[in-house]
Amino acid sequence: MLDLKLMQNAPEVVREALDKRNSKIDVQEFTDLDDKRKALIAEVESLKAEQNKVGPEIAKRKKAGQDASDLLKRMGEVSGRVKELDRELAEVEKAEKDWMMAVPNIPHASVPVGVSEEDNPVLRYWGEKPAFDFAPKEHWEIGTALGGLDFECAAKLAGARFSISFGWCARLERALAQFMLDTQTGERGYTEVIPPFIVNKATMTGTGQLPKFEEDLFKLTDERELYLIPTAEVPLTNIYAGEVIPEEKLPVKFCAQTPCFRSEAGSYGKDTKGLIRQHQFYKVEMVNFAHPDHSYEALEDMTRSAERILEKLNLPYRTITLCTGDMGFGAAKTYDIEVWLPGQDKYREISSCSNCEDFQARRANIKFQPKDSKKKLFVHTLNGSGLAVGRCLVAVIENYQQADGSIVIPEALRPYMGGLEVVKAE
Repeated sequence: MLDLKLMQNAPEVVREALDKRNSKIDVQEFTDLDDKRKALIAEVESLKAEQNKVGPEIAKRKKAGQDASDLLKRMGEVSGRVKELDRELAEVEKAEKDWMMAVPNIPHASVPVGVSEEDNPVLRYWGEKPAFDFAPKEHWEIGTALGGLDFECAAKLAGARFSISFGWCARLERALAQFMLDTQTGERGYTEVIPPFIVNKATMTGTGQLPKFEEDLFKLTDERELYLIPTAEVPLTNIYAGEVIPEEKLPVKFCAQTPCFRSEAGSYGKDTKGLIRQHQFYKVEMVNFAHPDHSYEALEDMTRSAERILEKLNLPYRTITLCTGDMGFGAAKTYDIEVWLPGQDKYREISSCSNCEDFQARRANIKFQPKDSKKKLFVHTLNGSGLAVGRCLVAVIENYQQADGSIVIPEALRPYMGGLEVVKAE
């Protein structure tokens, strides 16, 4: 959520930011609401001032035995009007808050202006694409042929956009997740967390999934308003919801491996085969609570943490900066990391690392206490995939495939696979 004072005092700044994002949100709607709110408050204060002035006069008349019926009648009218105005004010304030909750974050000045993913500049490339002397296959063909992936059985159990992993494939996916966690906790300074996979409405609202993106979520069908998490970012970020973090504790860095549940609303016809776009998948997520003065350094470090996984696995990738028109709702700046998939002959997103600045912190009321000030300030929150486990599995299968249909296990993963070097057809 944006700073209310910014909206009130510099709406043109927000209007310009929304234009860069190609947003259709009209800032004038907020200005009109805020003008109405101010007018209602002014009228209430005027009427209450009248009540304060007339009250003593009524008491004076009564004490002198004089008639005060005209003043009592007027005060009855004023009291009724104040109650009416209070109701109107509550409605306007709710409408104003609802409007604020629907507004995306303001892009950082360094974010390139653009309309879509076509305008995202490449920041860097890493690694050499594998050279095959055969036509490379897609992961779902290889995995199915080797008995590791079964999409038909998953469809029988749960429907489309689900998969089942067996044997070597299940172990490889588990190995990838463990390898990622070991790297992030052992080398990059993250504390591992196992959070709830089901959260309440307030938690979803704190990170920006609600109210705007409810159609993308899986909601439990009871009266408790609980949701399956779309990413560990949601519970991890809300660990400090409503709390104040001592400045000396910053930065606080958490990581977690969790299942992620997404309805994939609006993705009909996209990536219908394979593991790229599933309703359920695993991901190792990184979250950082950073001092505002150092959050962009933290973004670079978080991005390197994700890149490091791919480098240790020797998977070619490129890192891009998302333009204003392609950024997520809560992000002020985002780097996407795209891994090379030879079966698809293209780079595909495997990690997205974002600095949300104080956008989520305002929604979830997460502050820190500076050492040299009594005033509490909002922290900056960052999140990033470190990495999407299923997509990393896809990348390993496709980049390490062999002409005979086997898969070579990357050296970094062999200790997690009991020393297995090659997956072959039985």
